[in-house]
Amino acid sequence: MISIPAAVEAAIKKRPFLEGALVEGLINLSALARSLKSEIEQQVGKEVNDSAVIMALNRLVPRLGSISPTHIGSVVDNLGDITVRSNLADYTFANSASLHHKQAELLGRVNQMKNIFCTFTQGIYETTLVVSDSLSPLVEELFEEEQLTCKNNHLSLITVKLPSDNTSCPGVYYYLFKELAWENINIVEVISTTNEFTIVVNDSDIQQAFAVLMSAKRA
Repeated sequence: MISIPAAVEAAIKKRPFLEGALVEGLINLSALARSLKSEIEQQVGKEVNDSAVIMALNRLVPRLGSISPTHIGSVVDNLGDITVRSNLADYTFANSASLHHKQAELLGRVNQMKNIFCTFTQGIYETTLVVSDSLSPLVEELFEEEQLTCKNNHLSLITVKLPSDNTSCPGVYYYLFKELAWENINIVEVISTTNEFTIVVNDSDIQQAFAVLMSAKRA
């Protein structure tokens, strides 16, 4: 079994919105302790009193706030260009021995086209293609024999250029994704490099997602 502080920390970290509200001092700790008590008891394997949970919360809050808001703010304030692209489709295929050949063929064809978006993200078990809608017939032709696990249409993306010091600042992605989650914006895909990240969202969410990221940049 784990200790009460460890159980409280685990319970809070499963609830990112609650974590943020605690750091902002918006939560009544006594009420929260009563709400979490049964869950904490299950984790520690014994009865606990409210005061023990409150004490653990009091000790946890400074740690949750230890990610430097000043540093995060500095990184967010220095976000670079924010680029929007629409009319996209998303395909996910199970990885296979032949998939790389199909990717190479698609890239060879795309190189002859203008104003086309095409990117691959390869995982351990599957690979995702995000492409311009106009490429959909070609993708479906070339990858016809591959195992399609997911397809989405009517997508848009936003690419954000990050300052070079983003990799040394914990919490940058958390901060930005939290802002999007607060506005109930669903992220379909995330594409990331060292100094930029791209989110793919439904067309219906693109204007709001852009407004959220611009607002975070100016906050």
